[in-house]
Amino acid sequence: MLDTTQSEAAPPQDEPRGCLFALSQPPLMIFLAVIGCLLLTAALHDLLWL
Repeated sequence: MLDTTQSEAAPPQDEPRGCLFALSQPPLMIFLAVIGCLLLTAALHDLLWL
């Protein structure tokens, strides 16, 4: 039978958060969206109007 009790070596609560937590922040996503739109606009300008 498997032992389902919690061991004493539980992960610490103050564990650093990773990259997905950083990407879930609204200001960062707004910044990345603005930069992406500027890059897309520049690329379309180069492809279609130059």
